[in-house]
Amino acid sequence: MTSRPATARAAEPAAPEIGTRTLVLALVREDGTIDAGELYAVAESLGMTDQQVRLCLKRLVTDGRLTQDGRGRKAVLRATADATGAVAPDVEYVRHAYRQDQGLAPWDGTWHLFAFAIPETSRQARDTLRDTLVHLGAAPLQGGLYVSANAIGEIVEAHARHLGVLPSLTRLTSRDLRVGDETTPDRLAAQLWPLQQIADRHEALAALAATRLTRLSGTDRPTSTERLTYAIELAASFTAAMEPDPLLPPELLPQPWPGTRARALAAQCWEALTTGTDQDPTRPRLFRLYDDALLTPTRSGASRR
Repeated sequence: MTSRPATARAAEPAAPEIGTRTLVLALVREDGTIDAGELYAVAESLGMTDQQVRLCLKRLVTDGRLTQDGRGRKAVLRATADATGAVAPDVEYVRHAYRQDQGLAPWDGTWHLFAFAIPETSRQARDTLRDTLVHLGAAPLQGGLYVSANAIGEIVEAHARHLGVLPSLTRLTSRDLRVGDETTPDRLAAQLWPLQQIADRHEALAALAATRLTRLSGTDRPTSTERLTYAIELAASFTAAMEPDPLLPPELLPQPWPGTRARALAAQCWEALTTGTDQDPTRPRLFRLYDDALLTPTRSGASRR
């Protein structure tokens, strides 16, 4: 993807780089169609060229992911299957994050440990299990030993069983974790997880969400193309912040934690973007998916207070 011009939105926070394929899939509507005119307009606002879009569409059609009726900006594209999986948020993961933010998921002080010794002959399974642990927010203590502050044991075990290495997996829990001389939980967390990098991504999300929220709340209302652009930028920034976040309990994090503010601003921004669009059949399916992930937990949390 070609980077957007340096002069564009110079005073605004930069959104994560968005691939052309991601953009196309993000604009799939509830009925499975994509309006090519809308696609090209949003692509242009993101700094993409028409040629990039055409090449991407050609690949997706060739791969059988899309069909195309018509040419250029007047074309109507149709997804041959639900294409939103690639851009949809992990709803349960996001809801857990908001529960933590609302104080509804306090830490019980338990560390969850996972150990495995898988031979070289099963390297692929070993690497996949390691990647799964990291994706679920576990941190390596040493070779073949990982720790998580969250109860992910059943998920890890299911993956190990699927990979055929369950007999090589050991699970245990402890309230007494020591790494070297360190035993204090929040200091252990700072030692085991890259908290500053995680915080920086959330700061970037907060800056983008705050800027877009200001525009959405102003008298100079954004156009429909701008709203779609903001939605895709916000979704991309939210994903960039959340995917590498281990969702450590608040008890283990510096306070105030940037993730809490970033998620709150993201929810406010998303609500401003989607207000009044519930019955719009032309809005992308992405809107409903993020409504479920960002707005449902914040509204239910507010109702409990």
